[in-house]
Amino acid sequence: MSHGNARLTVHGRRLIVQRHQAGWPQAHIAAAMGVSRQCVKKWIDRHDSEGEAGLISRSSRPHSMPTKTSDEVEQKVLAARAEFRDGPDVLAAKVGVPARTVSRILRRHDVPYLRECDPITGDVIRSSKQTAVRYERERPGELVHMDVKKLGKIPDGGGWRVHGRTDGNRDRKVKIGYDYVHSLVDDHSRLAYSEVLPDEKGTTCAAFLERAIDYFAAHGIAQIERLMTDNAWAYKWSLREVCADHDIVQKFIKPHCPWQNGKVERLNRTLATEWAYRQIFTSNNDRTAALAPWLEHYNTERRHSALGGNPPISRLLPT
Repeated sequence: MSHGNARLTVHGRRLIVQRHQAGWPQAHIAAAMGVSRQCVKKWIDRHDSEGEAGLISRSSRPHSMPTKTSDEVEQKVLAARAEFRDGPDVLAAKVGVPARTVSRILRRHDVPYLRECDPITGDVIRSSKQTAVRYERERPGELVHMDVKKLGKIPDGGGWRVHGRTDGNRDRKVKIGYDYVHSLVDDHSRLAYSEVLPDEKGTTCAAFLERAIDYFAAHGIAQIERLMTDNAWAYKWSLREVCADHDIVQKFIKPHCPWQNGKVERLNRTLATEWAYRQIFTSNNDRTAALAPWLEHYNTERRHSALGGNPPISRLLPT
């Protein structure tokens, strides 16, 4: 196969050789083929020295690469990815290699993207629906996203992630129920606030929004202008009074299009990957207690690729 910008294919180079063997002057061959005399001479000389194999395109890769990342550094990056299961921006700070270099090393070794992997085992799983449409509001508070993530509760002593799915000691007829992780995230800064609550009823959602507004105000977002949610009944009717009291305009996504509320949906996935299922918990209370410290880390330390490798707090004024 010839290079993408090559004027001649293998067949065109063979035609040059054939015309030369037929007695054509090189200048006439160049004019007929629309190439330079140097190009004609190059392919004739290659055919004379290498035969038909000389007409095949060669790799443009240099013979030596003095600045190539060493095997030792590549193995260090791969080991850090296997241990921490983080993306290039986070791994870059841990291994002392630029994020772009980390990304190239991972791609070169066919390491799957995090979105394709199970958060605990690291095994490749089917990725979810993606969209190429991306937007970001210009200032904090201009738009916030709200949603609920439903998580199965952990029985005392640990669930199937501790004992396996075939554990015979658990009475599967006993239902342990679900936790409901309510979340609010700012579109511009990605500042997030989450709570584990017992249900997703309207009064619960309204009370959560009040506390989230106070949390945002304490972190420099004094006014929330718009609130985007899905079309759940609790959001449509129970948040009206709270939004009216705080001069917030409610916005709803198109039905069955959760990617339009993508910022908080992405937060939900990060919650599952880095908090709920990142480690094994032996009780539901242990997992709930781990949310607040993780959320503090998320807002003040965790690197975000969408923010240029900075945490959400970097886009907010000091409070």
